[in-house]
Amino acid sequence: MTDKNLPLGSHYQSDPYQASTLQLAVELKIAEERLRQARYSFNLAFILTATSALIGFAGVGLVVLGKAPEGTITMTGGLASSAYCLQLAKDTNDRLNKQEDDS
Repeated sequence: MTDKNLPLGSHYQSDPYQASTLQLAVELKIAEERLRQARYSFNLAFILTATSALIGFAGVGLVVLGKAPEGTITMTGGLASSAYCLQLAKDTNDRLNKQEDDS
């Protein structure tokens, strides 16, 4: 190992086991942080998608009740929001998969 791989200085060079243990601990922390961010991204995407779906259903309800212009606008907004949320979730998942492949 070289000095640039050891974040806490050169005193770890004398004990390669301690240096590799430290590096594994850092890599574990990074993986845990990625998982935490993935959970938050998933939860946010799920909440936004559910909200968008409810808005879309409200639009359908307005169309059924005869308030077509309001229902159409609401339904279109809900569907557009749902599509965006799904795309956001897919992009987040793709970035996490790319980071995992790079590691």
